[in-house]
Amino acid sequence: MTLRSLPQSDPPADLVPPCALGGLWAVRHGQSTANLAFAAAEESGSTVPLPGRDRDVPLSGLGTAQASALGDWLARQSPEARPDLVVCSPYVRAWQTWQVLADRAAELGMPRLDVLVDERLRDREMGVFELYPPAALRARAPEEAARRELLGEWCYRPPGGEALTDVAVRVGQFVSDLGRAAPGRRVLVVAHDGVVIALRYVLAGIGAPAPKQLGPVPNASVSCWSGDGYRLRLASWGDTDHLTSLDSTEGMTRV
Repeated sequence: MTLRSLPQSDPPADLVPPCALGGLWAVRHGQSTANLAFAAAEESGSTVPLPGRDRDVPLSGLGTAQASALGDWLARQSPEARPDLVVCSPYVRAWQTWQVLADRAAELGMPRLDVLVDERLRDREMGVFELYPPAALRARAPEEAARRELLGEWCYRPPGGEALTDVAVRVGQFVSDLGRAAPGRRVLVVAHDGVVIALRYVLAGIGAPAPKQLGPVPNASVSCWSGDGYRLRLASWGDTDHLTSLDSTEGMTRV
């Protein structure tokens, strides 16, 4: 029997799910202290997991500056073309990003926006390997590290945790509920790289290829989907132009 590869073409337009939002922006949180620690661990080869809980990881100093730059970006948008509702991840680094962003935008004269928190926008759960730098996983669980490499990041599910496919399921339900609950509204989501990637996958439609080849979503980047009241269409991806005035945009590793 001859095996053929699955088709990789874009899904037909009629299989893109309807969404009544007027627009959607997805912001990844600014650089976190775990981003810094993971990068340092890769350089040093440290095999020590980070202490604490993933949801409690705060922004770094650079991450705070990035969030302030996001406030400049938001305040520059015209009132009729900028978000009018915010939905945020419950994790500290995402909430801090929104708080700093909102305070800076208010300083520049922009009215405060309505903000909600939704648990479905949390970061990917890594289960028993929560806050493990890659070097720590390779040293402490080499068979699991090999399984991760074999399956790839999109499909790998750590014990007690989630694959990115699982993140896509909850993000898909979030998008469906949001479209019904807030038709016509322009929504800013402040969350994590896995959530942003899942949004792109879900909004691409039924039959869209898994985003296995997508690079990392930069910290404090903005991705945008334009809406016509019926569908959302990707307009920009991972934009960091608003960060050019900062000294560095490092910290793009996961967490």
